[in-house]
Amino acid sequence: MDSPAMPEGDTIYRSAATLRPAMQGGIIAKARLRDPHFEVDRLVGATVNGVEARGKHLLMHLSTTDVIHSHMGMTGSWHIYHVGQTWLKPEHYAVLNLRINDLEVICFSPKQLELLTADQLRRHPHIQQLGPDIAANSEFDVATAVGNLRSRNQTPLGEAVMSQRLVCGIGNIYKSELLFIMGFDPFAPVEQFSDDELHRMLQKGRALMLRNLGGPRRTTRFGSDAGRMWVYGRSGTPCPKCGAEIKLRRQGEAGRTTCWCPQCQPAR
Repeated sequence: MDSPAMPEGDTIYRSAATLRPAMQGGIIAKARLRDPHFEVDRLVGATVNGVEARGKHLLMHLSTTDVIHSHMGMTGSWHIYHVGQTWLKPEHYAVLNLRINDLEVICFSPKQLELLTADQLRRHPHIQQLGPDIAANSEFDVATAVGNLRSRNQTPLGEAVMSQRLVCGIGNIYKSELLFIMGFDPFAPVEQFSDDELHRMLQKGRALMLRNLGGPRRTTRFGSDAGRMWVYGRSGTPCPKCGAEIKLRRQGEAGRTTCWCPQCQPAR
């Protein structure tokens, strides 16, 4: 199975949607953490005013105006347990444990976890430089996203759509699936695509993500019993549309996987 190199935006939105009813409005009664640089005393007694997903970042806004910022990477996760309930992960992977009412809200193995002031959040280089969020609950600024992609005209489309500074929320799975659905060559430079094509691609990607937010499992082949994905994780097998062999290639400096059908996504 081909493994993703970054989490999809809808993963973080699902996490926020799960955490929100358990945390929002609750008071942090206890806090334990492994990081000695994290000022745990600033958490105790604070009310959780909101839980927000922003691209691949999860933000927990506190009544003190502080913000718990986490980036899960590929291994991190937030869990919710009733006090005394057996954890599904070993204790040594727990980085932060928040006690809210009769619940323990635990962060396991994050790529990044930090406590920010409101001013630090406003100036945070990884958050404030994000492009329009394709899975945002608010209106998606598709015109700005198209303009951002156009600013990288020489970059292969499969790399450009993964740049979180251009448009945030798209990971390996949606990259491969979306470009297949659109019939776009992932290795052709952005300049080979019209603004209308880029606009339609982003709107389709947003529709796919939003449709997946409420489902139990991510899928791009709705109503199909032949599998959840068109090309992702299917390299070496026949294309569901044309029967040609699905290919896999590493793309970009990070060597992220791209799955595509050369027949359905002809070179430009």
